[in-house]
Amino acid sequence: MSYPIELIRHSLAHVMAAAVKKLHPDIKFAGGPAIENGFYYDFDTDYRFSEDDFEKIEKEMRDLIKSNGRFEQRIVSLDEAKELFHDQPYKMEWLNEYDANGEKLSVYSFRDFTDLCRGPHVESSKDLPRDAFKIRSVAGAYWKGDSKNKMLQRIYVDAFASKEELDEFLKMQEEAAKRDNRKLGRDMDLFHFEPEYAPGAVFWHDKGYKIYRHLIDYIRHRQELAGYMEISTPSVMDRCLWEKSGHWAKYGAHNYSGTTQDGKVFCVKPMSCPGCMLVFGQGIRSYKDLPLYFAEFGKVNRYEAAGALSGLMRVREFTQDDAHIFCTEEQLESEVVKILRFIKDIYNKFGFEKITMKLATRPLSEFRIGSDEVWDKAEAALKHALDANGIEYEIAENDAAFYGPKIDNYLKDSMGRVWQCGTVQLDMNLPERFDLSYIGEDGEKHRPIMLHRAMLGSIERFMGILLESTGGNLPLWLSPEPVVVVPVSEKYREYAESVVADLRGAGVCARADLRDEKVNYKVRELSLAKTPIIAVVGEKEQNDKTVTLRKLGIDAQEVVALNDFVRQMGDAVKMPA
Repeated sequence: MSYPIELIRHSLAHVMAAAVKKLHPDIKFAGGPAIENGFYYDFDTDYRFSEDDFEKIEKEMRDLIKSNGRFEQRIVSLDEAKELFHDQPYKMEWLNEYDANGEKLSVYSFRDFTDLCRGPHVESSKDLPRDAFKIRSVAGAYWKGDSKNKMLQRIYVDAFASKEELDEFLKMQEEAAKRDNRKLGRDMDLFHFEPEYAPGAVFWHDKGYKIYRHLIDYIRHRQELAGYMEISTPSVMDRCLWEKSGHWAKYGAHNYSGTTQDGKVFCVKPMSCPGCMLVFGQGIRSYKDLPLYFAEFGKVNRYEAAGALSGLMRVREFTQDDAHIFCTEEQLESEVVKILRFIKDIYNKFGFEKITMKLATRPLSEFRIGSDEVWDKAEAALKHALDANGIEYEIAENDAAFYGPKIDNYLKDSMGRVWQCGTVQLDMNLPERFDLSYIGEDGEKHRPIMLHRAMLGSIERFMGILLESTGGNLPLWLSPEPVVVVPVSEKYREYAESVVADLRGAGVCARADLRDEKVNYKVRELSLAKTPIIAVVGEKEQNDKTVTLRKLGIDAQEVVALNDFVRQMGDAVKMPA
């Protein structure tokens, strides 16, 4: 009998907990779910797990699986459950907080290990693979995710239905490690971090800042052609603005704020939406002005726990390619579809072809603003826009923003990983809170609908995704240094510099590597730095007015006439249309 992978992972989590308890009988166990690519389990013990323990735990797991133990369910009362877990404080805490109201509880036993669990599981350990799991790491994790609670030890395990799937995954992980944006940032001299002075903030080097600017320039260019107006709002604003918008209630703990000498509390901007609404509120707006497109490359700051920071993928300071579209109800559907097509085209230009969408519905949150009637209307409007235009999507229950439902865009990179980047969010609540209006055809005031829109999302995070997906082999128009010219000796320095001058004249960012080093050494270093094209010049090239090209990822060399090369490069570095 074949079982779903989630069920296999869930059952393996119980096997691992049983194995760890057998090796450390006094351990206290908390719990752990199946997750993408595997599972984890949290433990409390004075013993410090390390990589030296992984093989022992895996061997014990294989022995337990080989024993063909059954997963047996029992339904027990709350009192019976407390008796079973009287020596397990984390289970007891959960049971003491549990309002059973007469409801029975489910426990599963496997060999000598029993755990609270709704199930289901595989019937027997003979249904589990013995060689399709591998312990990945151990990390600290607060009980219930609260830093006020005790730090537990979380063991992560990669698990699949077959050894072939595991091997393929591990191979992909090995490749991902080579492509880690932090490693590429060092190899390519793009950026670095200073955890002591500015944790989660990027220190851009020249080449990295060129890529960052190219990304913004491209989005800016596309937006201008689409009729967007670019604005800029203050980086520090009074706390009362965020209270009015509702952001303070939900995100106040993640804001950077401080009190000035006059007793006011000011916040470093965590998002751009409220500032944009203040811009819309200036002057009288007419229905003839709508839709109105406001774009802002807003640098925002949000506090993230130090343990969550991860290179460019998770930072505290980042730039959003934010936009806010103000429209009428009649314009809503066409604007939503227009944005989704815009986002898809942008992703395609960066080489991401596989795009999926999820419609996120209202969150079950005390911070959610607006009436159920408004939410019903907003969710129905987005669903209709998708359905009426034949756009495929999934439902993401309870995952909307606190002010409105949204359609999130997910892209798949070259290693098969999925990333959420772009979004369009329908907001009927914040325009109400800020009393925004336009004069309709009837001469009366009407409330506009606002669409929040991001295409790349965080510029920093998108750059990290792009670097890892391409392995640093960026398209020429994005490359900070598309060509480096290398003379074979000092005698050909002047020709190398003239080649650079011709390339720069054609709009190509090029330089000559004039260091007193051997050519092979320079080529190795430049290849490590992911230089797209290395143009080597010597006596023959100088006499023939040619260059010998070494292209990144291609072993064969190519000799090209200088004029042809300059013309080709001038076209290659232009932004996509």
